Amino acid sequence: MESVDHALNILLLLRRRPELRVTDTARELGIAPSTAHRLMTTLAASGFLTQDRVTKGYRAGSTLIELGVHSTSALDLRAAGEEHVKALAGRLGETVNLMVLEGQSIRFVAGFESDQRVRTHVLTGTLLPAYAVSGGKVLLAELSREALRELYPGRLKKLTPRTKTFTQLLEELPIVMMRGYAVNRGESVTGLSAVAVPLRDRLGRTIAAVAMSAPSDRLPVARVREVVIELRECAARIRADL
Repeated sequence: MESVDHALNILLLLRRRPELRVTDTARELGIAPSTAHRLMTTLAASGFLTQDRVTKGYRAGSTLIELGVHSTSALDLRAAGEEHVKALAGRLGETVNLMVLEGQSIRFVAGFESDQRVRTHVLTGTLLPAYAVSGGKVLLAELSREALRELYPGRLKKLTPRTKTFTQLLEELPIVMMRGYAVNRGESVTGLSAVAVPLRDRLGRTIAAVAMSAPSDRLPVARVREVVIELRECAARIRADL
């Protein structure tokens, strides 16, 4: 029962802190760092926490997101984003998704479809390889090359003939970082294209991505700039509500 109590108290710390470190958690709960590490590793294995591969701190994991537990100091990301994601889907007439990085993958936490007869589908709750998704590339662009090599030690699985190799991914991510958005043209699903921008918290840390997806013939190069502007405005509205 003592271990259960400590584990619950670790999760409760997320109400005040978006990221937890082992030493700080151990000190606050009055337990040994080894105990804190064991409990946080166990919680991460169950999806209640997820570890940032750069900072090594722990944040709310997919299980907490799905249960509606607050993943920031104010509002749950999904709760804060749903209204704005829905509104943007209506304005653009295309599917819009909100997603977070989870290990090697991207987790779709909220989304709304367009009302067009031919459309891309909402994938809320689904995991997809981050390297093949526009939102995933936006989040991977924040990582160092060393962190990326640790994340993907082997070959990247081809989802379509257009899925990037690891070398191609390394070449693309600095460009994504520089321009502030990423594009997916048939890399995850043949005939589907998407554009994504980062969603940053009030400290400037990228915590999620906002993406629009559509059949490729409805997302020509000429439309990307317009979509990026709309996505950035949506991200700013979500951030204001966090």
